[in-house]
Amino acid sequence: MKHSMNAAVPLLHDYLEDAASKFPQKVALVCQSERLTYADIDARANALARTLQSHGVCRGDRVMLLLENSVEAVIAFWATLKAGGVAVAVNPQTRPEKFSYMLSDCRAAALVADARVAASFMPAIAGAPEVLVVLAGELAGPLRPARCLPFEDAVRGGGANAPERRSIDVDLAAIIYTSGSTGEPKGVMLTHRNMQAAATSITTYLESRHDDVVLAVLPLSFDYGLYQMIMTFKLGATLLLERSFAYPADVLRRVVTEGVTGFPGVPTIFAMMADMKSLPEYDFSRVRYVTNTAAALPVKHIGMLSKLFPDARIYSMYGLTECKRCTYLPPKDLDRKPTSVGIAIPNTEVWVVDEEDRRLGPGEVGQLVVRGATVMRGYWEKPEETARKLRPGPLAGELVLYTGDYCRLDEEGYVYFVARMDDIIKSRGEKVAPKEVESAIVDLEGVREVAVVGVADALLGQAIKAFVVLESGSTLTARDVERHCRLRLDPFMVPRFIELRGELPRTATGKILKLGLA
Repeated sequence: MKHSMNAAVPLLHDYLEDAASKFPQKVALVCQSERLTYADIDARANALARTLQSHGVCRGDRVMLLLENSVEAVIAFWATLKAGGVAVAVNPQTRPEKFSYMLSDCRAAALVADARVAASFMPAIAGAPEVLVVLAGELAGPLRPARCLPFEDAVRGGGANAPERRSIDVDLAAIIYTSGSTGEPKGVMLTHRNMQAAATSITTYLESRHDDVVLAVLPLSFDYGLYQMIMTFKLGATLLLERSFAYPADVLRRVVTEGVTGFPGVPTIFAMMADMKSLPEYDFSRVRYVTNTAAALPVKHIGMLSKLFPDARIYSMYGLTECKRCTYLPPKDLDRKPTSVGIAIPNTEVWVVDEEDRRLGPGEVGQLVVRGATVMRGYWEKPEETARKLRPGPLAGELVLYTGDYCRLDEEGYVYFVARMDDIIKSRGEKVAPKEVESAIVDLEGVREVAVVGVADALLGQAIKAFVVLESGSTLTARDVERHCRLRLDPFMVPRFIELRGELPRTATGKILKLGLA
């Protein structure tokens, strides 16, 4: 029950409370062998929220969530918001030293963690004795912190009624740390209003429905994974939550048996599927839409997905943590503009500028700028980095996001991603976008994945190097790849070095880690 003067203010966790009111006995979450209704999740989240508050968590306090995709992760996220806290989801595969930095950086008041995962992070946790620790599962040994509660006790002890609401929609709802592959992680601050605006915009163009069953295989600590849950609960739909896509055949079987209608993926997942010989055995006729982000879909994956999901709409999308989503390609334009990442999402504007901040015309490459309600509040306690990303916009008093990504627009306003500004390779006096080289190589039959980086070279400044992963059974050689490049690319863009690999290094969210290759 909502008690306070802020009861009329829409907050992110209203998605759960409204669904629990409208569809109390509907299955909200399918995870492993558990099936929880909206009423179940709401009651448990209320109880955990009250427990957090009773141990000192106040409005605006950060609560770190160190959990695999699980029932506990879902409950803990909504409980944090109900308690007035700020959810800081951390991938359990994070390195201990990076976790220690984030724990200290955000000055967490509480930590909700899987006991098995927490064991390896216990030195950092023990160094923060003021932090309340809620552990799911059993933790053996002498390192159990003094302020520690078993998860089930925390859920049972708080009571089923919702805590009093004190937050308003400009309060922070989450801090999502960037990968930090080139330096210290930065905490992207997102308000309730930011996240509601993103969820509303995306579910609008996806034409999402309350009878959807949405697959979630990406970590909830990754914004693309987290928003699958948020948008599903906004609609009162059902979420099929999987730990990962490490065992594709098992996941795809559950996609069929649970009647999944929404299939979010990333290029890595679709590359794994393209390598599976058993795909024709699965009946995906109930899938209504397939989404992709992180990078534009390779053209050959578009063909594969179109055959695999003949009745589904396929969306290629682009975004970044600092504003969640920038653009989407309407499915009707997929054949017409297959290499585009589309148009601005509803309630958002985008344009491209040069180094002097002048707007550029069609075909000209510059930095993409985003204006809209999804743009972050800033980076947690990093004012200088914030000032570089958020700058005055065209209207008085506003700030817009300078993405740090090179893009171009066509005559119809469709966006084409070119490269991360930090990724541009300068070779022989020319600027080379790795994405253009990667797109040419991945189109070669027998190539599964590719990553292109610049490596130091005394003569060229930077030489182009391609790391290529072949499809199962492919007999391609590095020489074959080079010949293909010479046919498809300008001479200065042909890789000087080509290395065949069994796999590519990845971040905890599955993105290719180019820093490790360079």
